[in-house]
Amino acid sequence: MVTKQFRGSPEDADLMRADSLAREIFSDVANKWALLIIEFLGERTLRFSELRNEIEGISHKMLTQNLRMLERNGLVDRTVYPTVPPRVDYALTEPGRALRVTIDGLCDWTHRHLGNIEAARRRFDG
Repeated sequence: MVTKQFRGSPEDADLMRADSLAREIFSDVANKWALLIIEFLGERTLRFSELRNEIEGISHKMLTQNLRMLERNGLVDRTVYPTVPPRVDYALTEPGRALRVTIDGLCDWTHRHLGNIEAARRRFDG
């Protein structure tokens, strides 16, 4: 294995690291399930089963994987209560709520331009 020596400034290294992290996070959260989980959690706390019932078509496995990824990235808090059976609640963190504002903006954009998008698709596909 060959390792290259980084020759840039410390500031350049910080920018490269931040850019790499940003791409990784975008890759994680830019999927339909993560976006729907963030949207459905909103300003409330939900249990796993409640989230699964809210999000049509998501499997147990996909919900588990996406909740773990969102928790790892600091967007979702997971609280386990020592009951039988265990109770687990999920809620957005402050960064998760901030991301939801951005997602809401994308949804608003879609609603405002839906007619244009559908017309463009018809022209393209026709």
